[in-house]
Amino acid sequence: MGMVRLAVDFENPARTWWDNGGRDLWEAIAESPDASSVAVDRTLAESWMKQAEQLPGWSGEGNEYSPHPILMKELDEDEEV
Repeated sequence: MGMVRLAVDFENPARTWWDNGGRDLWEAIAESPDASSVAVDRTLAESWMKQAEQLPGWSGEGNEYSPHPILMKELDEDEEV
C-alpha cells in the first residue's frame, strides 16, 4: 500500500480537537510528543484518521484551505522516512 505522511496543519486554528483527545491520539502515533509529522503505512494512517475524525473539533473550526487539524499527504518518491 505504501507510506504516507500525517502532519499537523498549522494553518488550522482549531483548539477543540487537540483539547478533546486529539493530542493524546497524535502522541500515540508520533515519534515524539513535539513531532509535527510522521511517516506511516497508508493502512495505519487511514485507520488513525478515522479515529481522529470522531473527536470533537475535527471539522467546522478550520478554514477553507485548512479544514482539519491533521492532514495526510503522499510521500514524494525521493523523500526519506
